[in-house]
Order: sequence, then C-alpha cells, then structure tokens
Amino acid sequence: MNSTPPRVSLAIPVYNEEAVVPELLRRTTAVLDGLPGGPHEIVLANDGSSDKTLEMLEEAARKDDRLVVVDLSRNFGHQIALTAALDHVSGDVAVLMDGDLQDPPEAVPKLLDAYKQGYDVVYVRRMNRKESWWLRACYYLFYRLLAVLSSTQLPLDSGDFGLMSRRVIEEMRRMPEHHRYLRGLRTWVGFRQVGIPIERSARAGGEPKYSPVKLLMLAFDGIFAFSIVPLRAAAILGVLAIALSILYSLYALYAKFWLGSPQGFTAVILVMTFLSGMNLFFMGIIGEYVGRVYEETKGRPHYVVSRVIKQNNAVQHL
Repeated sequence: MNSTPPRVSLAIPVYNEEAVVPELLRRTTAVLDGLPGGPHEIVLANDGSSDKTLEMLEEAARKDDRLVVVDLSRNFGHQIALTAALDHVSGDVAVLMDGDLQDPPEAVPKLLDAYKQGYDVVYVRRMNRKESWWLRACYYLFYRLLAVLSSTQLPLDSGDFGLMSRRVIEEMRRMPEHHRYLRGLRTWVGFRQVGIPIERSARAGGEPKYSPVKLLMLAFDGIFAFSIVPLRAAAILGVLAIALSILYSLYALYAKFWLGSPQGFTAVILVMTFLSGMNLFFMGIIGEYVGRVYEETKGRPHYVVSRVIKQNNAVQHL
C-alpha cells in the first residue's frame, strides 16, 4: 500500500493542437489543483508543431510553474514525443495521456486510487470508443491478433493512457529501441499491473493526427516488437509447401504412367503463382525485421530537444 500522496507528473505529447490547448490546460490544471501532496507538474512535449501550439504553451508555462514544455527540434512522431515527455518527468508517478482530451484528465484520481493499493502500472481499458465503426472494428481485431501473436501477455483494448510508478519510469528510460510501442514496453517491464475501464471521450477539437497509414505503422511496431511468429509462419509454410509438392509429384507420376497423358497444367501455374507470391510476402516480412535491426545499429538518439521552457523565462537551449 502507498499511503503518502505521490507527486504526480502528467506526460502529454502535443502536435498542432492549438484548438485544444486552452481546454487541455484548464482541465489538467484543475485536476492537479484537486490532488493532495505535490508539487505536481505537467510535462508537454511539443512534437514539431507548425501552428500556434508552441506559442500558447510557452505563454502558459511562464504563468504557471507546474508546466514544463519540451520543444522537440522537429516532428518525431507520437510515440517518440510521449517518450520525450516521460524522460523529463520528475514526479513519483507519471500519467501518460494524449493531448486531444480523448483521455479524460478527470480519470487521474481513479488511477491514483489503484496506485495506492500497491500497483506500479495502472492502465486504462478503453470503453465506448467514439471513432467510426470500421476503425473500432480494426482496433478490436488488432488487439486480439497481437495478444495471440505476442510472447508477452498484452492487455486487450488498452492504449497509452495510464499511470506508472517511478521504478517503472526508470526501466522504460533504459529501453533503447527506436520503433517504440510504449503500451507493450510498459507491460513487458512487469511489476504489479491492473487495468481499469474508462470511457473513451471524443476529440475535443482539431483533426486526428493518426492517419490510417500511421495507425498501420503503429500496429506493425507492436507486432514486430513483440512477436517472431511471422518468421516462424514462413518456415511452417515452407514445410507445408514441400509436403504438398511431394504429393503433387506423386500424382504427376501417376498421371503420366497410368492415365497416359500429361495432367494438371493449370494446377502447376496456380501453384507456382501462389508460392511465388508467398515467397515475396515473407521476404518482405524478413526485410522488415532486418530493417529494424539496421535502424537500431545506427545508435541515434530517439529525439532532439530544441529547448525546455519553464516559468520566469527559464528557457534551456539544448
């Protein structure tokens, strides 16, 4: 049991969210005002916004000493921006949430209640999503497919929104991989974890930043980071293809010597086409794994910070 009120850090990535920033700051600061203990903080990672997001955050940070703005040098992507925010938190616990207010800040006290019961990770199971039906169906299928493929038992329907204790934060910071699937890494760390259901809110304003292609890439990050089943599937299919080839060869010999004429020309074409397609498909999968290994060997940092903005013009240029 954790009886002492912890210092809470909210870690929030933002990208072109000028329509949401005022409401985001109002609701998050209101939540912190109602929490015991402290001092609490909000760490916002600006992921190379091209609108007025950074100006609005900078102005707010100069008025409220609880705000820390980590301005990245360019757009590095959602998971990397979330990593940057997590790297700069100083609280006893960190609550990761998106900047579009689909993750309701008012749920933070519920996460803290579970933390006080001794859990190091409190993740949110998303209920009643507000996206279109086809997108909800894709999310539903993806989480269950990943749970089947993954060697780590990943929770269903859980996003990045959740709480992590200080020791989980430190373990997350030690992970060097660049293609980051944070909700999976959080599970992999271990310790006591629990999920609580929270209704998923509609976007507070602006346009969604995850296009279908970006969502697909995030799905790939989850699958390739936590499963080698696609590689094993290639070997299994190869063995199956050899077995079928042997059976077909026996049939071809039978047709030649007992039926008196060549048989199965169409079948041969179909088999060749199928196997060629499968060969290219699994070469692509192998190439994806190899490409990710190549990215890791470069040893580049996850992100580059332009400056860190705090109150009283305390701007740290990096």
